[in-house]
Amino acid sequence: MPDIIVKSLAELDNAAKEIIKSIGNRKVVAFYGKMGAGKTTLITAICNNLGVVDTISSPSFSLVNEYNTDSGNSIFHFDFYRINKIEEAFDFGYEEYFFSGDLCLIEWPELIESILPKNIATITITEKDDQSRLINVD
Repeated sequence: MPDIIVKSLAELDNAAKEIIKSIGNRKVVAFYGKMGAGKTTLITAICNNLGVVDTISSPSFSLVNEYNTDSGNSIFHFDFYRINKIEEAFDFGYEEYFFSGDLCLIEWPELIESILPKNIATITITEKDDQSRLINVD
């Protein structure tokens, strides 16, 4: 998929739709980007487009939030920014989530890369000098 440029929040909804198409049937999606790049904002737009009926927020302190969609599916949103060692992911049973068949959206995946499943989608968000965002989906 070609890179997506998002120049304003008004363009985010269309970007989320394109990303959802690009993800295809992959169930684990890793979001890379610096602090403030817009990972949580993009995840919110993706979840809204997938019919999430719950309030979407960063799971900074809980590590994982579960959202329900209007069709009864679960989406899991992870934020690994605050983990100190990979064993913390083992402690809360990451395998049950990553291999559940439900969509898993992961912020700060670089902190747990050694336990990520194969065949994940990766999304990299880069902030440009003009404050726009370059989004690469692989």
